[in-house]
Amino acid sequence: MLSDIEIARAATLKPIAEIAAIAGIPAEAVEPYGKAKAKIDPAAIPASGHNGKLILVTAISPTPAGEGKTTTSVGLADAMNRIGRRTMLALREPSLGPCFGTKGGATGGGHAQVVPMEDINLHFTGDFHAITAAHNLLSAMIDNHIHWGNALDIDVRRITWRRVLDINDRALRDIVQSIGGVANGYPRESGFDITVASEVMAILCLASDLDDLQARLGRIVVGYTRDRQPVTAHDLKADGAMAVLLKEAIKPNLVQSMDGTPALIHGGPFANIAHGCNSVIATRLGLTLADFVVTEAGFGADLGAEKFFDIKCRQAGLSPAVAVIVATVRALKMHGGVAKTDLAREDVAALERGAVNLVRHIENVRQFGVPVVVAINHFATDTDAEHAKIREIAVAHGCEAHLCKHWAEGGAGAVDLAEAVVALADRDGAQFAPLYDDNLSLFDKINTVATRIYRAEEAVAEPSVHAQLARWEAAGYGNLPVCMAKTQYSFSTDPASMGAPTGHVVKVREVRLSAGAGFVVAVCGEIMTMPGLPRVPAAEHIGLNAAGDILGLS
Repeated sequence: MLSDIEIARAATLKPIAEIAAIAGIPAEAVEPYGKAKAKIDPAAIPASGHNGKLILVTAISPTPAGEGKTTTSVGLADAMNRIGRRTMLALREPSLGPCFGTKGGATGGGHAQVVPMEDINLHFTGDFHAITAAHNLLSAMIDNHIHWGNALDIDVRRITWRRVLDINDRALRDIVQSIGGVANGYPRESGFDITVASEVMAILCLASDLDDLQARLGRIVVGYTRDRQPVTAHDLKADGAMAVLLKEAIKPNLVQSMDGTPALIHGGPFANIAHGCNSVIATRLGLTLADFVVTEAGFGADLGAEKFFDIKCRQAGLSPAVAVIVATVRALKMHGGVAKTDLAREDVAALERGAVNLVRHIENVRQFGVPVVVAINHFATDTDAEHAKIREIAVAHGCEAHLCKHWAEGGAGAVDLAEAVVALADRDGAQFAPLYDDNLSLFDKINTVATRIYRAEEAVAEPSVHAQLARWEAAGYGNLPVCMAKTQYSFSTDPASMGAPTGHVVKVREVRLSAGAGFVVAVCGEIMTMPGLPRVPAAEHIGLNAAGDILGLS
């Protein structure tokens, strides 16, 4: 069996100008990056007044068995084009961290991929590097300001802005910087996050244009003065230079699927520590060009979909028409207690036990007023009885489940799903609304997500966290939505608690203000904003062959 990279490398790609023409993008808006990818300048595209329908692809809680949101997103979009519905993809860019760590890339799989696979997974058009540079420029300007007299009276004990790197490196989570003498500045504790957790990444993905980007960058709170007043990037005169570094990165990237579906790939925040959605600019652009835009939100629906609805859709005024929840037989059996080594054996009883996770996600998405369809991402070890059980469970909870073979067959393998999605979207049954009102207190918003989405007994936090939230509310940030940072593997904060746990307690460890992005991050449990590499990282198996081809990338 060919690997994903071998399948992608064998694909015949159309020139990017041809893909742009298929999408309805005028030549003057296309800035080629080689033969098969391009930056798109939205300002060069005439206003059309067209507004397509938005389809969200989300999933059950992830397991080592795999679920396949990106693969399903690509297969679904390809299938919708096959049945004559003009469709585009709007996806996130991969981070180098997972590529060299455990998860691998984020271009789909099999015959449902966006290409060129190697380019997209490795550096692409340089957006992540620009975000890293802009973030770290601000870090350098903070320390430089303090070194040259600290005119803003920044309290070095209350600097909240860290540095970032797009590689998993646990050794950098907590550091002591500026040691080695007076010329190196004032020593203090700090640390690194992964680039996808940067507020600059979130800002790029939520900004409406370049002016909005710079305004949001200026509102970033980097720390506090000795009398507890916030210090912003604008106060440090850093926002202009940061915007300069991001002026090309803010333009969406155009590529194609292996079936020739136009794909806008832009931005890449993780959903377990950030808001987990591609850029508003790319999504809106797709909606002006196509009848349907298929997008995805990271990890399970308790994280990615909730933030897609409560942060992205709230800020951008988007109203999704349909949500697709991806599930696999293998993953549901793991949620039902089956070890990964035993997943090839039929076990309908275990699948039924694990399906409580799928049911929970169906119920949760419905709380937002969005119709749901389940996509069963097919694996060769599945059985008809297991598929039938998932369909039965879906119907019992008010939706359909469709078997999808897009990994093996491309868009042809997801036509049934495409027809179901289009039928739901054409019915115009969505009555979308966010989970909570803007005027709730910040902690009440946290508690609402914890109790209604995670089904916790309650959210709890130390008095210092409540005091910090109260200070932000007094400073005018109380109307912001919340961005929950927690493990992706469970509804609880315990990654080993699979299925659909109830009655647990969500402990909020700390809170972080992302004033430029426009949300407050609640860090829960033991989640890390700088991942580490596994015992055997994928990087050990990635290299070049004698012909210079990349090997081992997945």
